[in-house]
Amino acid sequence: MATSTRKQSAALAQRIAALCVDNKASDVVILDLDGVTEMTDFFVIASGTSDTHVRSTAQHVAETTKAEGHPAYHVEGEAQGRWVLVDFVDVVVHVFHPALRSYYQLERLWGDATIVPVATQGASA
Repeated sequence: MATSTRKQSAALAQRIAALCVDNKASDVVILDLDGVTEMTDFFVIASGTSDTHVRSTAQHVAETTKAEGHPAYHVEGEAQGRWVLVDFVDVVVHVFHPALRSYYQLERLWGDATIVPVATQGASA
């Protein structure tokens, strides 16, 4: 992948993580999937406290990034609110209800991925 495209994907992953944090999501993690899979560059994984919080976090990410010129390619699971996937092609966001996150353990499943520190500033920065 071209370096500029990878930097753009990394920046989008950080932006999405910040949006999750600003919406009070917990345990926000970025996984760098370079060398692990070719399906996407980064996963952003976050937990909401309830079905409503999961939905609202995913909606916040999708609406804000769209307004900033990065519309999601696909959103899945929003109606149920237990696990919402927001696909930006190069970045895939997983917002989980805590019980499902614990069950599916994506961080363990993708254990070969590098964990990227989430920038500490909020989305408003």
